[in-house]
Amino acid sequence: MKKYDVIIVGGGISGAVAAISAAREGVSVLIVEQYGFLGGMLTAGGVGPMMTFHAGKYQVVRGITDEVIQRLIIKGKSPGHIFDTTGYTYTVTPFDNEGMKQELEEMLLESGGEILYHATVCNCITEGDVLKEIDVCTKSDRIRLSAAVFLDATGDANLAYLSNVKTIKGREADGASQPMTMNMKFTDVDISKVKSYIKDKKNIQEFPRIRENLNIVDKACRLSIGGFEKSFQQGRENGELSFERGEILFFETNNPGEVIVNSTRVSLPDSTDPWQMSQAEIIGRRQARELELFLKKNISGFKNAVLIYTGPVQIGVRSSRQIVGVYTLNENDLFYSRQFEDTIAHGGYKIDVHPPCGGYDEKFKKDFLEKRDLSYGAFYNIPYRSLINNDVKNIITVGRCISASFMAQGAIRVSPIAGAIGHAGGAAASVAIKNGLLPTEIDYRDIQCILKKQNAYLHIGEK
Repeated sequence: MKKYDVIIVGGGISGAVAAISAAREGVSVLIVEQYGFLGGMLTAGGVGPMMTFHAGKYQVVRGITDEVIQRLIIKGKSPGHIFDTTGYTYTVTPFDNEGMKQELEEMLLESGGEILYHATVCNCITEGDVLKEIDVCTKSDRIRLSAAVFLDATGDANLAYLSNVKTIKGREADGASQPMTMNMKFTDVDISKVKSYIKDKKNIQEFPRIRENLNIVDKACRLSIGGFEKSFQQGRENGELSFERGEILFFETNNPGEVIVNSTRVSLPDSTDPWQMSQAEIIGRRQARELELFLKKNISGFKNAVLIYTGPVQIGVRSSRQIVGVYTLNENDLFYSRQFEDTIAHGGYKIDVHPPCGGYDEKFKKDFLEKRDLSYGAFYNIPYRSLINNDVKNIITVGRCISASFMAQGAIRVSPIAGAIGHAGGAAASVAIKNGLLPTEIDYRDIQCILKKQNAYLHIGEK
């Protein structure tokens, strides 16, 4: 059995940033990761770009999460934070997939952290309200690992669930989660043809988000666009596309002419069910094949495009389990920018909930139509109490599965905010270790002090 100060289960953006933060404070850290690389949905799920680090013109996600991007810029693997030409949010941050894998790994190893790849937690051993050890299934054997503090960065709250922390799934009314998406990556897309089509006023009805300013597509060095709505509907009507989705959404990566298409929709309610998840992968690839043929035939600029992967490792998951924490962040906290003494992260991304059952069912209509949107430049606060729970007191949860309502999770689930939450979780773990305390016992001001030292942005005690 190997023993560490901190073990982090899950090496996505949240887990990786948490590990870097904790290791930089001098504690021993291990990431247990199911794949052979870091990055989570950004690399395994083909998600991109990161959106958004900003609230209006102000950058509210900084620290280690932004440091990753600054290092990628230096290496030519990201253009940085650029204007969002979809008209949906403030900025997007394209990146090179392989560059992201390498940079997260290098930063973690530089900090002194360790990684165990191709490993999945299969059992948790608790004593009272403390998690003592975990069993990890690897390629060759089952390994037992021990730590004083554990971080759940699995996205699905797997570690918390296996340790008997209270969790919930999906929408409060019926447990339905947001649909999954099989992301697709194409090369050799003729971006100039795409832009010409968008800017042709004959096609103005195709792009309702930007119809007042079609030239918006020239405001960034990489294209992001949501639209082609009439074309998509026609594809549905003539049988080329079998699934419900209102538009074609795609984003140019760091590499010109390479785009990520985020337009499939798999509406199974529970991505934590292995049978449903297996079915989702099959359905997602089937939809991707339909979409590939449709894009090549009908969408300007895609005629000679080459599909290089779907996934590439797994279907993209937006929501699943949430822990029931000491405090549950809710949508009113976001709408009213409620202040918390124990604020450890901020976000400016608005609530973005995809209809859970594939169509706009009545419950979703009610929730969606009654919600209020954030005003321009507004940002919200995330408290440390949403990362900890009263059931197992040495588990800190980070990323999209913290304690949050279904609607609030629709905002804080995106990668920059997940990274900021992870940064706070790593800082909290180091405070607990250095003081010989449980994560539920530490002073939040000590977490804030480390975050500021590590260049995170915190807007505390001001109105």
